[in-house]
Amino acid sequence: MEINEILIVAMFASFILLLFSGFPIAWVLGGVGTLFAALAYMSDMYLDTMIGIDFNSIGLVVSRIYKIMDNWILVALPMFIFMGNMLDKSGAAENLMQSFQELFGRVRGGLAITVILIGIILAASTGIVGASVVLLGVMSLPAMLKQGYCKTVAVGTVASAGTLGILIPPSIMLVIMADQLALSVGDLFMGAVVPGLLLGVLYIVYVLGWGIIRPHSMPLAEDVQPVTWRVWVNVMRSVLPTLLMIIAVLGSIFTGIATPTEASAVGAAAAILLAWHNGRLSINVVRECLHNTFSVSGYIFAIFIGATMFALVLRELGGDEYIESFLTSLPFGPYGIILFVLGIVFLLGFVLDWIEITLIVLPLVAPVINALEISINGYGVIDQPIMVWFVMLVAVTLQTSFLTPPVGFALFYLKGVCPPEIKLGTIYRGVIPFIVLQLLGLTLLIMFPSLVNWFPAMVYGQ
Repeated sequence: MEINEILIVAMFASFILLLFSGFPIAWVLGGVGTLFAALAYMSDMYLDTMIGIDFNSIGLVVSRIYKIMDNWILVALPMFIFMGNMLDKSGAAENLMQSFQELFGRVRGGLAITVILIGIILAASTGIVGASVVLLGVMSLPAMLKQGYCKTVAVGTVASAGTLGILIPPSIMLVIMADQLALSVGDLFMGAVVPGLLLGVLYIVYVLGWGIIRPHSMPLAEDVQPVTWRVWVNVMRSVLPTLLMIIAVLGSIFTGIATPTEASAVGAAAAILLAWHNGRLSINVVRECLHNTFSVSGYIFAIFIGATMFALVLRELGGDEYIESFLTSLPFGPYGIILFVLGIVFLLGFVLDWIEITLIVLPLVAPVINALEISINGYGVIDQPIMVWFVMLVAVTLQTSFLTPPVGFALFYLKGVCPPEIKLGTIYRGVIPFIVLQLLGLTLLIMFPSLVNWFPAMVYGQ
């Protein structure tokens, strides 16, 4: 191996090992990048290599960070985060929970279906997994356990429904992916609608089937009331305000009235109005939402800075060419290469957050995927149909990473609000069927790319 190849492999190995040190991930990324920049510089000085990294190369980090902070698309991130936090405080989810319970009370597994439907609605209005999982856990877990639901079924349903927020637009993950790969945010948002709903449908079908096979694991409530017109009116009254906010955000993007950044501001304003409508708006609520927004945004942008340093040094070492030559030399064919990349992303999801995978891995493999001879129908309106399709495959795989132990973030969000009698092992067992369902959904997207590209084409009038 050449010296730069040795440094590339050692750089990745050092990064993985330091993940277990407990240091913040942004410091690990930036520190590893700085260390190997110094090693490459010294190898040029003392070993007469020709890597070409010097202090001028490191200075490029400053200009790249400035471009990140000057990026108009990324302004949407704090706006969407604030919208999700404000919706969390608005009381909309509690209203949905009460009305849906009345509607599905006569259905075996109706409470679990209620949780999934609310998870879909929250996903289309918050895009923040942590907020959705915690909110669903606080609202529904006590009711599910009191009704006699099996613990594994209850926690698995809550955790999986909460993770839909990372896929269904407006997703902050899709905003970052669009920025990293120079894709249209609108194309990714529209491409994610059908896959996100597909996963929701798979969850509901599983719950209904499990209710038939194991009815004792999801018993009906004792005080089930008949479904009357009053119930339907309550459902519409609780759904309509949140639905209008979703239409205001996504509708303005899909119709071209507003850019994603402008639509994020509309969503933030709509969430404030919704909280005011439900009587939940106060100075303390606004202060708490702003504090959470600043914290999450700071966390994301700190990782941006560390990942920029890491990626710059990796590219200066020739990491792009090394990874490209490795992938293209695999004897798998185009679809085999895609499955191999998705497998790597799935395994990385056991130890890494989606932000690091998106910022480091996705830009490295994108040129290889774009060059594959795979014919994906863009219906004449999608600029890079293969990349939009591939990004959706990665997005679904990354959503799975929220549920995979040992560091699936949704599992720990849920454990923080679970009753003491629910152990972490119970949560691990509960999410296994839903991980299988997500992999089934991923398989369907691989087999039928039109599930991704059909909706954008329909919106564009084709």
